[in-house]
Amino acid sequence: MVGMTDAPTDAIVHVEPAPVRLALVRHGETDWNRARRIQGSTDIPLNDTGRAQAANTATALAAERWDAVYGSTLSRAAETASIIAGRLGLAEPLLDPRLAERGHGVLEGLDHRGRAAVEAQAATIEGLEPRSAVIARAAAALLAIAAAHPGGDVVVVTHGGVIHALIMHLSGWTLPGPGYTIENGSVHLVRVVGDALELVEPEALTGTDA
Repeated sequence: MVGMTDAPTDAIVHVEPAPVRLALVRHGETDWNRARRIQGSTDIPLNDTGRAQAANTATALAAERWDAVYGSTLSRAAETASIIAGRLGLAEPLLDPRLAERGHGVLEGLDHRGRAAVEAQAATIEGLEPRSAVIARAAAALLAIAAAHPGGDVVVVTHGGVIHALIMHLSGWTLPGPGYTIENGSVHLVRVVGDALELVEPEALTGTDA
């Protein structure tokens, strides 16, 4: 009688990495924020209000456990990240240029009236980084951070334009709603599941509670 062979026991089982939660924090206020001037890639430092906002955000985040802090290489985000890391008792933040603000070219330094005047006269804006490029580089940075912290919870300090672009992309261009503002020191949660980014609480981004 021919014996039956056992089923193979060395089959490869694919296991998805544990989800990672990312808290996207907008840096604290700068003097250009206060004057409503466009910063973009111009490296403007925090002011004292911005440092206080960073400390307040850290206090709010301290209600939960976090594993690491990352930040943009622009000083306003890097200092915000450093303040948060210090308050959370974590190592100094790792900085990634892919988290930097969208470059605005010739618009940088202008207030919103000046921006409107330039946009009214030019079909294209010299030096303006395509939003698609911002999304691509920022998403790549977030996926790399998640890969370094499987199952973890990470604070990522970046910029209003980056967060806004990511929200639009992850919501299928339906959010944020009219009048919604990415405030200095605000926190927006996303998660990485497998190799995909997701909004955690999209209903909070409609602008109705802003």
